[in-house]
Amino acid sequence: MRSRTLTLLAATVSTGLVLTACGANSSDSGGTGSSSASSSAPAAAGGASGKVGVILPETATSARWEAFDKPMLTAALTAQGFEVDVQNAQGDNQKFSTLADGFISSGVKVLVIAPGDPAVGAAVEAKAKTAGIPVIDYDRPSLGGSADYYVSFDNEKVGQLQGQAMADALKSKAGAGVVQIEGAPTDNNATLFTKGQDTVLEPLFSAGTLKRIQKQPINDWDNQLGGTTFEQIFTANGGKVDGVVAANDGLAGAVITILKKNGLNGKVPVTGQDATADGLMAVMRGDQYMTVFKPIKQEAESTAKLAAALAKGDTAGASAIATGTLHDPKGNRDIKSVLLTPQTILAKDVKTVVTEGYVKASEICGGDLAAKCATLGIS
Repeated sequence: MRSRTLTLLAATVSTGLVLTACGANSSDSGGTGSSSASSSAPAAAGGASGKVGVILPETATSARWEAFDKPMLTAALTAQGFEVDVQNAQGDNQKFSTLADGFISSGVKVLVIAPGDPAVGAAVEAKAKTAGIPVIDYDRPSLGGSADYYVSFDNEKVGQLQGQAMADALKSKAGAGVVQIEGAPTDNNATLFTKGQDTVLEPLFSAGTLKRIQKQPINDWDNQLGGTTFEQIFTANGGKVDGVVAANDGLAGAVITILKKNGLNGKVPVTGQDATADGLMAVMRGDQYMTVFKPIKQEAESTAKLAAALAKGDTAGASAIATGTLHDPKGNRDIKSVLLTPQTILAKDVKTVVTEGYVKASEICGGDLAAKCATLGIS
């Protein structure tokens, strides 16, 4: 996710949610290895100064961290007047801890982390707290940790959008069999995606309107594992499946590969999440029914505003930004949060993602999709 949920212009805040975190959002494998982005600027709109350290989780399963989060966080934090250093732990918990130790010892004003493992995130937060450095959990919460604030999307809503899309796609096929390929069981975002899906699908399963073939989480949001797992489920069910709820675009792509092998791509609706280039192209081709768009720029800008307030010791200002609440059951506490609104993207909606600047038309409109893009007004 990984990962990777991506409505758009409105950053609505939802209160009283049980742990919302954007799972590993992602679809295409991507990334460029360990990365850092540093920039400095005089105090700007936010009037902040000093250095902010950012640690992102990985690049192996999700293109979003390098393609979107890194540049958007860098731009948003720089605009607030900070010097910015963005690092990527590349899925290595030890590296994540080492990067955090370096930021803490250098005395960053604020630490922003997107932990791959919540326990590692919690340990980092304990060290930062001792050093008097405020921490913002970005996109994923560190359950049992001590982060001051949390910024993400309403990830239960992401799952609801996926579940509703599947219900819509199969509404004329009574008793249709559905497979759920979920994200990593250690990722609270994945838990919330599943919870959201089930709020829509469980009543349909109970009524016999739809039939659940199997629900299976995929360790580490591993796309290859997701594909082989789906193939095993598909084979065990006699090569029959009517719909697949895949937690993100990466897992959706792995599922579609198996469906193609069996001549079923485009015939079996598949959900996704993250509105990646590959996911959007699959949606336009009809191989993927939908994806979920999460405007990461809003996430980055909300994080930067929170960081500016915290760097100045303005907790009242920070709390005015984070008007939502995330409940951490492990730590038995509520975290002040910014929870943004995701949006369903069907083929007719792809232009929205391009217009918002998250994907370029040139990335998704070549070859066999040129005519489709023209029809959708994407240029």
